[in-house]
Amino acid sequence: MVLPFVVLLLCIALMPLFAARFWEHHYAKVAISLGLVTTAYYVFGLHHGNAILHSMMEYLSFMALIGSLFVISGGINIRVKGEATPAINTLFLLVGGVVANLVGTTGASMLLIRPWIRMNKYRITQFHVVFFIFIVSNVGGALTPIGDPPLFLGFLRGVPFWWVIQHVWPAWLLAMGLLLALFYILDRRNYARAPRGIAEENTSNETWQFRGLQNGALLLVVLAAVFFPQTWKVGTEHFSLSIGSLVMVAAATISYFTTARPVHEANDFSFGPVKEVGFLFIGIFLTMVPALQLLGSGQGLHLSTPLQYYFTSGSLSAFLDNAPTYLTFLAAAMGNAGLDVGTVGDVRAFLATHAPFVVAVSLGSVFFGAGSYIGNGPNFMVKAIAEKTGVHTPGFLGYLFGYSLLMLVPVLAFVGWVTFAR
Repeated sequence: MVLPFVVLLLCIALMPLFAARFWEHHYAKVAISLGLVTTAYYVFGLHHGNAILHSMMEYLSFMALIGSLFVISGGINIRVKGEATPAINTLFLLVGGVVANLVGTTGASMLLIRPWIRMNKYRITQFHVVFFIFIVSNVGGALTPIGDPPLFLGFLRGVPFWWVIQHVWPAWLLAMGLLLALFYILDRRNYARAPRGIAEENTSNETWQFRGLQNGALLLVVLAAVFFPQTWKVGTEHFSLSIGSLVMVAAATISYFTTARPVHEANDFSFGPVKEVGFLFIGIFLTMVPALQLLGSGQGLHLSTPLQYYFTSGSLSAFLDNAPTYLTFLAAAMGNAGLDVGTVGDVRAFLATHAPFVVAVSLGSVFFGAGSYIGNGPNFMVKAIAEKTGVHTPGFLGYLFGYSLLMLVPVLAFVGWVTFAR
């Protein structure tokens, strides 16, 4: 029953190459149909519909966060002055990576991708979008539970808020430094080839401008809702929605109807990107249920060192949603120690005695979420927004083989070796 998930991944990777027109019009039907295959098996074959209901509750929470941040950040328009140099671009990505720890990788991505495209509009290429995904949408958010959903799940399970930054900052600093250095080298070459006259002529009258800043208060509402107790729910015992998710949806609704139309027009705002993410990820959340259960059972897993957990959790986080993957491998590591991930006391005891394992799963899940477009929620959305503005982005396989395996993985492998090999 892992087959529907594999088929969906292949469709996402290959359909845009070999059947682009069909995929453009029918991707939602394909994703939902494959999800219904898995649903039918669990409901009618295993009589275990609760697994599907639980996955759908996670999906709705995921979309409430992703969607609300998308809508609210779409109501904030940031205009930059002039054309960015390689040094300014590198500084921008560094700041974006830090900001991701304050407003989440999703919030930072949705807020900064449009200014990023504008400031590089006369020379933007594929690698500008890819490195934005690497740094702002993923690696940058590894310091706090707000930064990336996997770390927030750990926080809910009992990992103290400041524990993460205290233990992962050396690896974060190394990964960010290497990726930023690599980007600077590539961007310097790109900048040297760009025509100076056209850019200077068309940017001479530009000024810095910030509009829709009242939506910043609604962003804070969404971030506050993330910390609402998980026991605050509405619904039945088997299917419920958290109050926090409902607050996020309400904040997004207020933002959409109170934002001035010129701001939305300046951002070229539409629901197309979030619609694409919503349909694809409902298929992913449904079809990955058996894959995650297989991993959770420990079948075929013979992991004993933090480095093994780093690479294994990372490899799967590139293709499975990295939040449940984090929880699965944390549960597996704690299970090997005879502890239960569902008990706060056991989590605290595991942190005290097996901290490197928690660091390994945390870094693997967050860092390798940049491994493919489906590794982390913001990835696909950044791609969709870039394409909506006319920027050419690599396809699924182009991203994987041209950038992820060629540039990202060697950097993360070196970081893992330095951090855990000893």
